[in-house]
Amino acid sequence: MIELRQHYPLTTLLKIAALSRSTFYYQVKAQQAGDKYAGLKASIGAIYDRHKGRYGYRRITDELRNAGSQVNHKTVQRLMQLLGLKSLVRPKKYRSWRGPFNVKVANVLDRQFQADRPNQKWVTDVTEFNVRGDKLYLSPVLDLYNGEIVAYETQRRPRMPLVSNMLKKALAKLKG
Repeated sequence: MIELRQHYPLTTLLKIAALSRSTFYYQVKAQQAGDKYAGLKASIGAIYDRHKGRYGYRRITDELRNAGSQVNHKTVQRLMQLLGLKSLVRPKKYRSWRGPFNVKVANVLDRQFQADRPNQKWVTDVTEFNVRGDKLYLSPVLDLYNGEIVAYETQRRPRMPLVSNMLKKALAKLKG
C-alpha cells in the first residue's frame, strides 16, 4: 500500500482496504523498526554452527547466558524454530526386543522370592549403566537366601559371553 500511496490519496486507499489510519501508520512503523532479535539470531546461529548442530535450545541458552546475555529459553527455542535450526543428535535408546520368539519358559519361582537355604534359588538380570557417556552392561547372580551376589560380569556389549562367563564364575563358586 505504501507504493500505491504515491499515486493515489491515502484516504481512498484506506477506504478500499477497510483500514483505519492508525492501523496503517502502526504497520508502517513496525516495518521500519526492523528485527529486534537480529543480534540474538546471529549469536544463536554462530553457537549452533560452532558446535556443528549438536546443541539444542537448552544448551544454546546456557551458552548465551554464560556470555552475559539475559535471554529466556522459550525465546531461544522460538527463534531456532524460525531459523530452521534443530539439534542433529538424538540419544539412541537400547532396544533388546527383536520380535516374538516361540519359547515358553516355565514359571519355576511362581513369585516365591525367598529361599530356605543357600544356593537353593538364584536369579539374574542384565542391566545397562551409563558410565561417563559409555554404556556398560552388568550381569549379576543373586542368591535369594541372603541377597548375596554370588558372581557378576561386566562388558561393554550385551552379548552371550556376558551371561555365560557370569554363570561359569557362579558355578565355580558352587563347586569350590
